[in-house]
Amino acid sequence: MKKTLLLSMALVAFATNAFSQKDQKTVLNGLDAKTQKYGDIAHEIWELAEMGYLEEKSSALLQTTLSEAGFTIKKGIAGIPTAFMAEYGSGFPVIAVLGEYDALPGLSQQAVAEKKSANKAAGHACGHHLFGTASTAAAIAVKDWLQTNKIQGTIRFYGCPAEEGGSGKVYMVREGVFNDVDVALHWHPGAQNAASAGAALANKSAKFRFHGISAHAAGAPERGRSALDGVEAMNNMVNMMREHIPQDARIHYVITDGGKAPNVVPDFAEVYYYARHGKRDVVIDIFDRIVKAAEGAALGTGTTMDFEMIGGTHELLPNLAIQKIMYDNLTKVGGITYSDEEKDFAEKISKSLGATTLDMETAKNIQPYKEEARAYGSTDVGDVSFTVPTAGLSAATWVPGTPAHSWQAVAAGGTSIGTKGMMVAAKTLTLTAMDLFKNPKTIEAAKVELVERRGKDFKYIPLLGNRPPALDYRK
Repeated sequence: MKKTLLLSMALVAFATNAFSQKDQKTVLNGLDAKTQKYGDIAHEIWELAEMGYLEEKSSALLQTTLSEAGFTIKKGIAGIPTAFMAEYGSGFPVIAVLGEYDALPGLSQQAVAEKKSANKAAGHACGHHLFGTASTAAAIAVKDWLQTNKIQGTIRFYGCPAEEGGSGKVYMVREGVFNDVDVALHWHPGAQNAASAGAALANKSAKFRFHGISAHAAGAPERGRSALDGVEAMNNMVNMMREHIPQDARIHYVITDGGKAPNVVPDFAEVYYYARHGKRDVVIDIFDRIVKAAEGAALGTGTTMDFEMIGGTHELLPNLAIQKIMYDNLTKVGGITYSDEEKDFAEKISKSLGATTLDMETAKNIQPYKEEARAYGSTDVGDVSFTVPTAGLSAATWVPGTPAHSWQAVAAGGTSIGTKGMMVAAKTLTLTAMDLFKNPKTIEAAKVELVERRGKDFKYIPLLGNRPPALDYRK
């Protein structure tokens, strides 16, 4: 591994000078000129706020944008109606840019600095409206550069639905749609600008459904068998299990159906579980124990139980050969500066988060590069990273200090702050792809590193098994 990384560092230095500063400036100026256009697209998707596998209009908007820019579109890939692939060019290398566009349920919010519902079923609390749009902007900018300079190669945009628990990319990896890709690039909205080697937790999720016998809860309770008792017994056992799992593991659940009336013994109840850890083998073990708790709960309450796998993702596999190039380009692009109006908005958001002062420098600056990172969340990009060398970044689309999946994230993502951060990501992705097209030796080094990191005997096995895409998991 050390030899590979030394080679990678040398190639990075070469790639930095692979094309002229004038070339870079022309491309970046072109993106600046389209900021309003891409901001409008992102805001339209923000307003749509479509949840996983239901992103029909959001997906169609990005498809139209890419088609009008000269890309060939392939719809409904991997058996998912809202997944697609847009392609320009031919031959080696094939550089993929990943894009997402699903929203989260129950996080409706207006673009204001106070908690105020927009009366919608969902909201973009993870900024995927920005994610998909910035990646689209980057793919188009790279396409224009390839075309202008008559450079051989293929630029692809992958429209990836249902990242939030639906594991859309896992089905895409399983169906082999990334098999001929040489490098995959991605990014994510955040509260800071960073491009260190990424990390993410492996994840397995399922909906556990208990079936009982309904009866009058007061008049004939002995005739009933409560499905809700089954759910609660399961939850109690899993909560006791927390003491006996690795301390860096995570288990969370929500009861999605607990009955309809207190005086009716519920004959159906459902609980939705996630299990996470930095290693997929540990996740598999924890999930199997959760299943045993569910079986025991059903036995003890006189109910029956079945479960449906909803999602399952690998941990994220870093690739330093291309990650350092991503970081160098992010430092070249730089962070963002707030206008007076944006600063006023950010100060109010910051106060709502309990901060006494606004941390302006985090939005302006780039976080130091690190070869290792701690993981807290999960992403289906993990499965892509075990298939093809993958690198990513985060950009400050939210006010510093803002956590993901919060109303503050939704609000900022609907303002010019979100648009500015989005364009930082678009520029960084663009420059990184250009570097890779001009220096294919870096790609070869990245492939060597991928094999070394995952092991020569690695065989991809999706954690969600062979089930078809869970197209109705948000319905």
